[in-house]
Amino acid sequence: MARILAIDYGLKRTGLAITDPMQIIASGLTTVATTELLTYLERYIATETVSLFLVGEPKQMNNKPSKSEALIQPFLKKLNLKFPKIPVQRVDERFTSKLAFQTMIDSGLKKQQRKNKALVDEISAVIILQSYLYHK
Repeated sequence: MARILAIDYGLKRTGLAITDPMQIIASGLTTVATTELLTYLERYIATETVSLFLVGEPKQMNNKPSKSEALIQPFLKKLNLKFPKIPVQRVDERFTSKLAFQTMIDSGLKKQQRKNKALVDEISAVIILQSYLYHK
């Protein structure tokens, strides 16, 4: 089986998470500068088989798209052009940053370590991926 890759897209940084080939376990992959995201994905997909992209879908509490959705739409078009054979599915990402931060606290990370926004983004991507796997 191929892996599923989750993307927590951000203006500056993007968190990435990946499943194992059996699509059972979600693990953090990395956080990359958003400007380098497509290049990173191209290199990654050259060495690993990915069957699905999961992209976080930011929504407001009333279920309407948040303002950051306008930033994600151009990326989705580029992603589809670059990797036309890999489908993209959206996953509600409400509260993932809060859950990621709480996970860091629960894991015993020190206050200074919890300020690492790149780690929050990566953990958020893992939460998006775990949510998908749980409801799959």
